This record gives sequence, structure tokens and C-alpha cells, in this order.
Amino acid sequence: MNINTAKEFVLKNARPLEFAIYKYFFENESNQAVVDELLNFQNYDGGFGNAIEPDFFNPNSSPIATNDAIITLYRVNALKKDSDIVKGIVRYLESHDSFDEDKKRWLFAIESNKTYPHAIWWEKKGDGISGFNPSISLAAYMICYGNRTSLYEEIIKEGFVYLETDEEISGDSLKCFLLAYELLKTNSITDVINLAQFKELLCKAIDNSICKDIEKYGVEYVPMPSDFFSGSYLEFITPETKTLIAAEKNILGKLQTEDGGFDITWKWYTPYPDEYEQARAWWRPRVTIEKLLFNEVQI
Repeated sequence: MNINTAKEFVLKNARPLEFAIYKYFFENESNQAVVDELLNFQNYDGGFGNAIEPDFFNPNSSPIATNDAIITLYRVNALKKDSDIVKGIVRYLESHDSFDEDKKRWLFAIESNKTYPHAIWWEKKGDGISGFNPSISLAAYMICYGNRTSLYEEIIKEGFVYLETDEEISGDSLKCFLLAYELLKTNSITDVINLAQFKELLCKAIDNSICKDIEKYGVEYVPMPSDFFSGSYLEFITPETKTLIAAEKNILGKLQTEDGGFDITWKWYTPYPDEYEQARAWWRPRVTIEKLLFNEVQI
């Protein structure tokens, strides 16, 4: 992997948000610039939309887009209880917008996604719920930064049981569980579930989730080590995953394109070709930053 050309690609092509994230990780810039850029995606209700997650352009607040913002705030160490951006997220989640009161889950996809350019998986199907994605991490967020209630504790406990009993969990859902663990641990919330057991389950789930076929890395949409271990969650690296981490590192140079960046491995499968290319242009610096962070992982 050519690190210099990858960095040049990011600096040349990144949106202001990803540019600020790059500066934080690689040029020791303050996380305040990241927070400032995130505010451009936050709505009046405190939730996030406006294509912060590049695969759907819905300007309205949604649980998934808000979870995306929380992930970024966590990664750049900007989750401060007294900050306006954190309080705004609490206000949005407390409103229970896009929350199924009967099933006690936030929606994965909301109805208004269909009104705007989007990838096929963001169209609401059925009740719009997809397991614990993103409910587990949003519940943990509320326990840590909002008004702690039995409802959010119940979601965490149910997610823990689900992790114990489910043999297969998607990589995207698993990252919500990882974020939930980190939020609870960082805020010393130890009386909801057993965090040591939670960590053991997560290590096992990651090992099971990561694709073992190296030939598919960067070609098909499969969970790779870099999906989990790009500057975060390093405590979950096991002897089994170390081998796959080394294998992916060895092929990063082959996956890197001539312009220095990395590409996405998915299509939208919806009739928005121009918007898809725009989303791809936004994704590529984001993915390239992930590869740069992954390349720094010591094993």
C-alpha cells in the first residue's frame, strides 16, 4: 500500500467532514473541527440526516444516520455530556421518532428514505426493523448520556441474550454491538449486563463474522478485518483474527487504485445513477481513511 498517495487522495477528494476526520487522526488536529462539520448534518430535532451516511440522501433525521454521527463522535473522542451536539442527539432519541413502541426497537429504514436517492437496502420493508441495528448502540447511548430508564436497559439485556444465542450476525449489526460495549465500558456502566461476558461474546462473533476467503476482500461486500479494526475496537483482536488482519494488509496494495484511493464494493440497485456516483465519490475517501488506520494496526 502506498501510504503517501492514499493520503493525497483523501486530501484532494474528501468531504469537509472526512477531511476533518483525516486531520484528527493523521495531523494531530483538534476534534472540534470534526464536531463543527458534524453539525452541518444535524437537524433541528437533534437527529442526523442529510447524507451523513452517503448511501441515502434523506435530509430528515433517522436512527441510522444518528448512529453514524455517534460512531464518529466516539472515534474522535468527542462524546462530552455537556456538549450541545450530544444533548441534541439525546433530545432526538428521547422523542422516539422512528421508534417502534411495541417491539421496542428503533427503525433501521424509515419510510421517507424512498422519497430521496438511496440504495435499495434503505427502502423500508415491513416494520423497518433489522434486529438490533442500530437499537443496541442507541440504547447504550441513552443509558450513558440521556435519562437512564428500564426501557433502554431492557434493550441492552435483550441484545445480550440475542448475541448469546445467535450463531450468525451481520458485520454492520455487530458494529452496533461493539459501539454499545465501548459506550458502556467508557462510562463505567457495569450493572446492566456483564461486560466481561459481553466482550467474550463479541470476540467470538467477530471471529465468526469475518470472511475467511481472502480472494473476496475488496471485491465482494463481505466483512473484512478492516471493517472492525480501523483505529477502534483493537481490544477485540484475537489470535484467530490476527492471521486475517495480516492477510488483508498484504493485499492492500493490490486493492489500492491508480489514483491512490480505495473503492467501494457495492451498487445501489435503484434508478439513481448520478447520485450513486456522487455517493461513491463521498465514500471513497472515507474508505481510504479506514484503510490507512487499519494499516497502522500492530499485531
